[in-house]
Amino acid sequence: MDAAVLDETIRVAIVKSASEVTVSGDGILVTNESGEPLTVKLPATVRYIRDRLQVEGKLYRRLSFSASTAVYVNNKPYRGMAELTVPEKGILVVNQLPLEEYLVGLINCEISSAWPIEAVKAQAIIARTYALSRKMTRITSPYHLESSVIDQVYEGCMIEDSRAHRAVFDTQGEVLTFTGGIVQAFYHSSCGGHTEAAENIWGNSFSYLKGVECQYCLTSPSSTAWEYRLALKEIEDRLNAAGQKVSGLSDIKPGTQNSRGRLKHLVLVAAKGSGTITGEKFRKAVGYGFIKSTRFSMKNLKNEMIFSGSGNGHGVGLCQWGAKQRALDGFACGEILSYYYPGTELKKFFDIR
Repeated sequence: MDAAVLDETIRVAIVKSASEVTVSGDGILVTNESGEPLTVKLPATVRYIRDRLQVEGKLYRRLSFSASTAVYVNNKPYRGMAELTVPEKGILVVNQLPLEEYLVGLINCEISSAWPIEAVKAQAIIARTYALSRKMTRITSPYHLESSVIDQVYEGCMIEDSRAHRAVFDTQGEVLTFTGGIVQAFYHSSCGGHTEAAENIWGNSFSYLKGVECQYCLTSPSSTAWEYRLALKEIEDRLNAAGQKVSGLSDIKPGTQNSRGRLKHLVLVAAKGSGTITGEKFRKAVGYGFIKSTRFSMKNLKNEMIFSGSGNGHGVGLCQWGAKQRALDGFACGEILSYYYPGTELKKFFDIR
């Protein structure tokens, strides 16, 4: 693998605001904030005490755990280094590791490596592109990415396999570009028939993210109709926790809808705090696992809301289940990517830096 690829590292937040964290593994090197090696009995329980990290009765500002194989954080294995700090209330754990190793661990969290290899290679390329784009914008932040749907789902190296390795190795260093720069490589599980324009979701317009017809995902389990019931009080609590202050929520009504059938806004009816909220903010507040997309309708049944919808995700960029079907139809990863991101071009990252 090219040295420029090997040198590229990524920092991923794998634990946030924790009161305690357990670290274990074989051949672990432990260092403090000054880089001095420490003798710590493993497994070690690190606790948050008075804005410090406490382990074996001693307090530290930062602890780093590294190994040639894997560091176990709360019983999950991670390659590279686990860095523990207390930037705010609670413990932040950041996994720092080579970018390509991160991608191998990510593949089976985002899709299945058993999918057609061209779809897996497409996933490797957009995940690499997304990670590098985030690194550029968050270069001074404590971490570049979160390990959840906020950015990309990542659970360490526990579910790596040979096909994930192959997809990453075969596309090493490849990123998706537009007019010479790295693109905003958004992607989602299934669009339900048509991908979405970025400006309809976040307000920012990109010429390569205008939305395309996609019938390829319609037979996937991810595109099938979904329904969830949630008590209005539960929704109210989640909205308040997300900063949308409402009290006495009695109804939620559909607001404006775009041409793709996605709700741009919802109307909150409450004793206090009535108003509108964007569809994406509502999804995030209530939970992406409950409101899978903004393509849904609602019914108020006494003290409960019934949400019925289709598709999974924000709908922007590559549709993962659509990519799978296109690979089954014989398309190569480059053809798949150029369909979902029109006008883009594949390049080696070290050729454009």
